[in-house]
Amino acid sequence: RLASPRVGLWAGLLYAVTPMAGHYAQEGRSYALVAAGATGATLLFTRAVRTGSWRSYGLLLGLACWLHEFAVLLLLAHAVSLVLVRADRRVWRGWACAAGAVVLALLPMVLVSRTQSAQLAWLGPPTWRTAEGLLRAFLGSGTAVHRTCFLLALLGFAGLAAPRGRLTLARVCLPLAAVPPAALMLASQLSPLYVDRYVLYSLSGAPLLVAAGADTTVRLVRRYGRRWLRARGRVAVAVGSALKPLRRPRSPLAVDTAPAARRRVPLVAALGVAVIALALLRQLPLLRADRNPANRADDLALVAHVAAKKVRPGDPVLFLPAQARNAALAYPQDFRGIRDVALTAPVAGSGTLYGEEADPTLLRARLARLDRVWVVVDRDLVEGRWSPAGPSERTKIALLGEDFVPVEESMGPYSSLRLYVRKGEVSEVPGIPPVPLPPHPVPR
Repeated sequence: RLASPRVGLWAGLLYAVTPMAGHYAQEGRSYALVAAGATGATLLFTRAVRTGSWRSYGLLLGLACWLHEFAVLLLLAHAVSLVLVRADRRVWRGWACAAGAVVLALLPMVLVSRTQSAQLAWLGPPTWRTAEGLLRAFLGSGTAVHRTCFLLALLGFAGLAAPRGRLTLARVCLPLAAVPPAALMLASQLSPLYVDRYVLYSLSGAPLLVAAGADTTVRLVRRYGRRWLRARGRVAVAVGSALKPLRRPRSPLAVDTAPAARRRVPLVAALGVAVIALALLRQLPLLRADRNPANRADDLALVAHVAAKKVRPGDPVLFLPAQARNAALAYPQDFRGIRDVALTAPVAGSGTLYGEEADPTLLRARLARLDRVWVVVDRDLVEGRWSPAGPSERTKIALLGEDFVPVEESMGPYSSLRLYVRKGEVSEVPGIPPVPLPPHPVPR
C-alpha cells in the first residue's frame, strides 16, 4: 500500500539479518511477540486511516500492550503519523476511540506493575551513548553496514514531503522507529525505565526506511541514467543510419527473440537481495557469537558447574548481590545442601524473584560465626563498574573486606566463585583483589 513489493522484500530480509532481531528471536521472553503485535497493529493502522475501521487495530494493539505495557508508546508514534499526514477529524476521532480503549484495558496491568517497580532499581538514566547504541542496533553492526543503512534511511525520509492527507512509508515508519525510544528515554531521565528490549517493536520501522531509501536511489539512478542513455542513443542512431546500407539482409528463418527480451526480470530486486546477503556475511560472526552459550550476559550453568565441584553440602554460601542467587535457582541440584547465609525467606515463600535477605544487623551476626564462606560474586562488583545501593549489599562488601580475605577464586566471564577465610586463619594470602568497599558508610 505504501511502497513497491521490492521494498517490502528488502525490508523483511533486512529485519531478519539485523543482530538485534536475531538476538531476541532466540529468547524465551515476550519481546518478539510484542514486536510482531506492534508491527501488525501498525499495518492495521494504515488500513484504518483509509477505511475508517479501527476495531481490529485496537484489539491487536491491546494484546501487544498486555504482552508488554510499554508497547502503549506505539500510540504516540501513530499520533505523530496522523500529525504528519494532517488527518481530518474523522480519522482522529476513530483513532482516539481505539487509543482510549487500549489505555483503559491496560490500566489493571499498570496498577499491578507499579507494586513491582523495585525490579527496575538496577537501571540508570540513559545517555547520548545509549541513544547511539540503539541507533547502531537498529541499523546494523559494523561500520560499513551501519553507515550504508544510515545514509539510505536518510533518503527514505523523502516521503515526508508528500502532499497533505497522503500516508507515506516515511510518515509511518519514522515515528515508529523514533518516537517510542525517545519517549522512554526522556521519561527515564526522571525515573529510569529504559532498556533497549522494551522498544524492540520499534525496530521494524528502521529496515523499512532503509529499503525505501534504496528504492529512492534506484529511481534516481533510472531517471538520470535514462537522460544519459538518450544522449548516447542519439549518437548511436546516427551511426546506425550511416551503417545501415552495409548490413546483411535478415534471413526469413531467423527466430524473433524480442518477446523473450521483453519479459522483465526483477534484476533490481535480486541485486538488493544480493547486497543484503553481503550484509549478512559481514554480521555473521556477531550472529554466531550471540548464539554461543559462553557469551550470555550471565552464564549461570558455568557458575553452577564450578559450585558443584567446589562447594560441599553444609558449606556457607553468600550471594553478592542477591541477584547472583539466580545460579542456585536455575540449577538447584548443584547447590543442594548449602547454607545460604543471607537468606531469610525463600523465593516461593516470599513471592519475590530472589528471596528475602537478612538486614545488616542479622547479616553481621551470621557472618561473625563463620571462619570461611563461599561467595558467588558479580564480576562488575569485583572490577568496580558499579556499587550496590541497598544497605544489606553494602554490609556484605564491608564485612568481607574487614574480616575476611579471598584465598581461592574460580572466574567466569560475568561472575566468579570465591572462597573467603577469616583474617588470621591463613598464613599466606594470594593476590586476589577484594571487592571494592561501598562509597557510603555501613551501619553497625
